Amino acid sequence: MEKKIKKSTKKISNNISHARAYITATFNNTIVTLTDNLGNTLAWGSAGAAGFKGARKSTPYAATTVVEKIARSARDIGVSSIEIYLKGPGPGRDSSIRAFKAAGLNISMIADVTPIPHNGPRANKRRRT
Repeated sequence: MEKKIKKSTKKISNNISHARAYITATFNNTIVTLTDNLGNTLAWGSAGAAGFKGARKSTPYAATTVVEKIARSARDIGVSSIEIYLKGPGPGRDSSIRAFKAAGLNISMIADVTPIPHNGPRANKRRRT
């Protein structure tokens, strides 16, 4: 007896007009996730998934390429305006915002959600001289 494996695919509705873009810009990669207002993922991409390898993943050009791909899929879904949540110190921060603007999407809000320690871990002991 052979069991048939049913592959489940989620149907994305085409009437979403407002979405959220979460951009994680690290020193090694840039990851972009497009979600609806409930947090369900509509599309995602990263510099590595776009075909960049090694040091080229951490460039502003790679981030721009990723955002253009995400913006294209957002247009297909019907998204017209987005909220952008930036996280991380990487070089893809500014270029990803510019790419969303260049793609014709209306940016309603930009928020920096980079975690900042208020006290942080215990510091190393003082160096002896």
